[in-house]
Amino acid sequence: MELRQLEYFVVVAEEQNFTRAAERVHISQSGVSAQIRRLERELGAELFDRSGRTATLTAAGAAALAPARAALAAAEAVGQAVGEVSGLLRGRITVGMVVGCTITPLFDALAHFHRAHPGVEIALLEDNSDRLVHGVRAGAVDLALIGTATANPAGLEALTIVSERLVAVVPPGHPLAGQRRGVALRDLGAHPVVCMPPGTGLRTVFDRACAARGIEPAIALQAGAADAIADLAARGLGVGVLSESMAAACADRLTARVIEDVDTPALLSLVWRPAPGPAVRALVTHAHQAFGGRPTGGGPGGG
Repeated sequence: MELRQLEYFVVVAEEQNFTRAAERVHISQSGVSAQIRRLERELGAELFDRSGRTATLTAAGAAALAPARAALAAAEAVGQAVGEVSGLLRGRITVGMVVGCTITPLFDALAHFHRAHPGVEIALLEDNSDRLVHGVRAGAVDLALIGTATANPAGLEALTIVSERLVAVVPPGHPLAGQRRGVALRDLGAHPVVCMPPGTGLRTVFDRACAARGIEPAIALQAGAADAIADLAARGLGVGVLSESMAAACADRLTARVIEDVDTPALLSLVWRPAPGPAVRALVTHAHQAFGGRPTGGGPGGG
């Protein structure tokens, strides 16, 4: 039994798909399948039910998953213990970030971390916030930049990067553009709305605020990037819902009005599991330095 076989087994279990697992570990699907078959022959039991569209764990696979993770963690701990003594970190760290991320201090933090710890391989994963949070909790992602409506997602450590109110953006001449101050959620009810899809932090804030007031907005179009929402709103296809800094980036063509009765801010946060390993701890330290411990402009990302 080899550690790489256990690694492939755990990744397939997390992805429930051999193709996605192969992409994640950077080898061919046939290579992953062959290693899993060898592991199954050695254990004398099939670990996955391959009859459906997804690779689901058999009873034997479910029983093997926790020990396999423990074995991989123990092997990693050996390298980390030696690394801490010698001052050199090694291994691999998976960093998730929301779709459409434009937060350059995060990239600065990754660059500084890479220069300080060249023995640690960095993998980047782009997804929406809900799936990234699930990945962090499951151990598939070590650290993630997410859009959220909650300062501290349950069971995770967090560093808030951005905290901003929601705004409505409309082109000049739109009825809402004529209001001197902010707008209310009910003001949006008379217009189609363009916003981010479910599973994103900004959309969660918007949906919760509408539900609390018994409002059902007419969601006409959805887009995962702020630029796309701005472009659609500028063409008169709906009232765009963005964060303050996102709206500021398109102030030359759109008028922004704060949605006054949305009290909960849209947050952009780094999240990780409690008691992280030395590599994650080091990256969090670099993130603190890059962001200066204060909220930074750039908007709560696409996710």
